[in-house]
Amino acid sequence: MPGIDGIRATQDLAARLPRTRVLVLTTYDLDEFAFGALQAGAAGFLLKNTRPAELVAAIRTVATGDAVVAPRITATLIEVALPHLAPPDAGAREGALSALTERERDVFLQVARGLTNSEIAQTLHLSESTVKAHFGRILVKLDLPSRVQAVILAYELGIVSPGS
Repeated sequence: MPGIDGIRATQDLAARLPRTRVLVLTTYDLDEFAFGALQAGAAGFLLKNTRPAELVAAIRTVATGDAVVAPRITATLIEVALPHLAPPDAGAREGALSALTERERDVFLQVARGLTNSEIAQTLHLSESTVKAHFGRILVKLDLPSRVQAVILAYELGIVSPGS
């Protein structure tokens, strides 16, 4: 992209078109590019060696409001982020989640545990479209742009921890 890099392009898109979902596809297998893209507002980050079927699935996932991150990057994100997260604050946890209904809290917990919408639907005995509707309301109520940010919030609040 002459004159602009992918991270800057993502920032610009996120600022000008906040409802637009960006999936970064790159040859750079470097954590700083992944972190930069996600901080800039990308809803996903994949490497160009991603198989075509996985890329199509990722595009569909991002288009429905979920996030996709290459597995190696996900592991690094957790490793890097966890030591820097503030210790859980019970007051903050209750404050952030008090806006959610009981069912929305159930969905939020399952999202934080890494379940897909389909898995959440099976676990909570709901339709997948109902899970998507609940999650959409969660994002609005918690003022979050993506599934990735919802998971980060859950870790920050101590709602989930590694291995839970």
